[in-house]
Amino acid sequence: MGDVQKQIQKAIDDLVDSGAERGMQVAVYRHGELVVDAVAGIADPATGRPVKSDTPFYNFSIVKGAASTVTHMLAERGLFRYDTPLVDLWPEFGAHGKQKVTVRHVLSHSAGVPGIPLDTTPEDLCDWDKMCAAIAGSELWWEPGTKIGYHAYTFGYLVGEIIRRATGKAISQVLREDVSGPLGVGDELYFGMPRSEHDRLAILEDAAVAGPGVMSAMPPDLPMFKAGPMTLVPTAQLGNREDILIADIPAGGKTSARAIARMYAALLDEVDGVRLISPARLREATAVAMSGTDAIFGMPTKWALGYAIGGLGSGSGGSNSVFGVGGAGGSFACGDTASGIAFAVTKNRLTSDFGAATQLSRLVNEALGK
Repeated sequence: MGDVQKQIQKAIDDLVDSGAERGMQVAVYRHGELVVDAVAGIADPATGRPVKSDTPFYNFSIVKGAASTVTHMLAERGLFRYDTPLVDLWPEFGAHGKQKVTVRHVLSHSAGVPGIPLDTTPEDLCDWDKMCAAIAGSELWWEPGTKIGYHAYTFGYLVGEIIRRATGKAISQVLREDVSGPLGVGDELYFGMPRSEHDRLAILEDAAVAGPGVMSAMPPDLPMFKAGPMTLVPTAQLGNREDILIADIPAGGKTSARAIARMYAALLDEVDGVRLISPARLREATAVAMSGTDAIFGMPTKWALGYAIGGLGSGSGGSNSVFGVGGAGGSFACGDTASGIAFAVTKNRLTSDFGAATQLSRLVNEALGK
């Protein structure tokens, strides 16, 4: 580790020292080798416990990338195909005309089942069978494959139930057995996290919002407001709840930057003898599958099979070679098939944008000569 490590360390030290951030991690792999492992700040303000490289952060949707990765690994083993209808694995899902929804539709956020009931509580999110039954009993918002719209919560239960029906195991068990365990990060990458490990977590906090905030600027008729209750929009209070941390809610998860970057590195290349999927499978998984205006959130969007395409800001050039998922609060993780770079930033102050991650991504790409 050389200049790029020093540059990133200085950048995150400055972000913490300025008060913009509380605690952060940045990890970068290039062609399977760890080239940045930087941490700064405080994991728990109440005790002063510092952030370490193995500190897990609840980074919400950033860990959708791990749910997608597990799905690709099982598809490669032949447990199902991308064009397998969900009803072949999960017959109850076919209610109300949903028989045509395929694994491909789920991964590309085009399945047409983006909503959870508007009376869903945090306790409900933790009840796997209840959530899967609600989604199976829901009606289509659009014909599968005709529109793209972010399936914020439903993505995790859909993918998780596909995996459970195909393997007989919870997605958290498959993650440990097939991804985090072989990569040596079994205690850094989780969906549901055992209560006994919670004292290692970074404690989340909401950034102070100046002015009216992001939500009030959104049009009130945006479909987002019908896709789930606003009480379940990611906040520090929600993300610090013990029951939410324990539960498998695979639309999000808990990870260190080092662990999720290592996963992306092992998609791109071999990492210490482990490669998660074949190069041919990687090409198929990261090719653009759907793009257009997001039918739920109203912004331009582009998805491969389970990963958003384009990266952050001009640092990645919006390149189709960059695939990954950002998390509410400003965390981000991705791989780049062109450069062989895997990048992740995690943080415990939940901001409304990806400003810090964009700055750090740009630094990495410039330093590594992309």
